[in-house]
Amino acid sequence: MLRKIEAIIREDKLNDVKEGLKAIGIMGMNVCDVRGHGRQGGIVLSGRSGTYQVDLLPKIQLNIVLSEQNVDETVQAIVKSARSGVAGEAGDGLIFILPVEEVVRIRTGERGHEAVMYPGDIDERKGRGKTKS
Repeated sequence: MLRKIEAIIREDKLNDVKEGLKAIGIMGMNVCDVRGHGRQGGIVLSGRSGTYQVDLLPKIQLNIVLSEQNVDETVQAIVKSARSGVAGEAGDGLIFILPVEEVVRIRTGERGHEAVMYPGDIDERKGRGKTKS
């Protein structure tokens, strides 16, 4: 089965996360600019006119569709690359893991696992080739 990982991370961690994913063989992803807040509720900034609350902070959302057997390794790579410091900090982000019922590559009509494979990707590196999902 295929899974979709949606990771919400700090903007300044994007390059670290991309490099961490590339190192394990994740080749395809989408990146979106998003705004939001979690438990911290935003931040308080001080300026000439006083302090003010910014409650929707800029974040990055990564979307990756991959084989179920690669989810744990991919999540570990994201956590390792996106965490601030040793213990992490509020606002480091979240990772959501969702089932994917079907994928179709528009150019070729390939479906399922074959539609998300790339030369040199994590499945090819592990010798998983073109297995059906």
